[in-house]
Amino acid sequence: MHTDPRDISIADYDYPLPDSRIAKFPLAERDQSKLLIYKGGEIAESQFFHLPELLPEGAMLLFNNTKVIHARLFFRKPTGSVIEIFCLEPYQQPVAEAFEERQHCTWLCFIGNNKKWKEGALSSEFNIQTTKYQIKASRREAVGNAWIVDFEWTGGISFAEVIEYAGVIPLPPYLNRKAEESDKVRYQTVYAHYEGSVAAPTAGLHFTDSLLKELNAKGFSTEYITLHVGAGTFKPVSSDTIGEHEMHVEKVQISRQNIVNIIHQFGKPIIPVGTTTVRTLESIYWLGVKLQSNPNPKAMHILQWDPYELANKEIDAGQAYRNVLDWMDHQGIEHLDGDTQLLIAPGYKYHVISGLITNFHQPRSTLLLLVSALIGDDWRRCYRYALDNGFRFLSYGDSCLFLKQ
Repeated sequence: MHTDPRDISIADYDYPLPDSRIAKFPLAERDQSKLLIYKGGEIAESQFFHLPELLPEGAMLLFNNTKVIHARLFFRKPTGSVIEIFCLEPYQQPVAEAFEERQHCTWLCFIGNNKKWKEGALSSEFNIQTTKYQIKASRREAVGNAWIVDFEWTGGISFAEVIEYAGVIPLPPYLNRKAEESDKVRYQTVYAHYEGSVAAPTAGLHFTDSLLKELNAKGFSTEYITLHVGAGTFKPVSSDTIGEHEMHVEKVQISRQNIVNIIHQFGKPIIPVGTTTVRTLESIYWLGVKLQSNPNPKAMHILQWDPYELANKEIDAGQAYRNVLDWMDHQGIEHLDGDTQLLIAPGYKYHVISGLITNFHQPRSTLLLLVSALIGDDWRRCYRYALDNGFRFLSYGDSCLFLKQ
């Protein structure tokens, strides 16, 4: 039974989170974090490295292999003022193409200290080993609360290298600290591959290479899909009800082979690692639903209210995924690139997933709504247990394994 979440009051998804409970730094070993297990209404506690013994038999794990970019670029004006340019996403260009550019590219960016940037281009120097390079930034017009910024640089290197060496990794604002050298490694998953995120898919930070090998040795299958996490993931719900909240849009990439493998897995447990992976899998389902009535859309574009407005058009998950596969084959594409604004909130019916591995989320966040859509009001019991039993919260904190009833 679908209920429309537009009337949900975000105040019902608040809880007290003292700053002292937010993990400011990661643990020395990724897989030593605590793990809260919720299954059949029961709450238990373990450690992350025990995951292979805790997963349902025959489960498939799905990971988001996006890579966090060094999105923060700093420019010092001759007057001494520092302007920060925070790269959000390429402007009207696929992410991979923008990173391959060798002279100039255009991005949508936040600008810190914008009032001090009166006119003209900003420039900054950076080194790669012993070679000096220069990058220039020119501001165009504003788009919402972001700006279109043109970059050009010397030396014929790729923009991926520019941002790697000139930029700083963007830690979540609630950590209230500067990025350190160790964050370059620890604020990435060990399987991060495709550059494009401005925030890590943090549920994946607990996995080590040896744990992944153990999961495969024990017969669990693993799939890697890509959703580039936008700055909107930190956007609190500022409206009283969810109906007034505009969900952020994120870019999704999934391969034809992923879809084939997921179709083979239907009927057995599918456990996504992280909320971004959940949104990807469920978004592909809704694309399949839309293909029933419009078999030839130009691109994948899932709107935040689609599930609630298309509820009477629901189909079997296998059928939805087969629709997507047929559409990709018809288009002659091996990788599906699209975007999703999907909002998952209580009242949402999951079609693909059997559970979820995730971290503890901020109060009044859409991520908490997504968890509640899976386990109902028991999210309160889980979070209360975690607060009472020394769990660490948010990006560098501990994790949960939620299994659907």
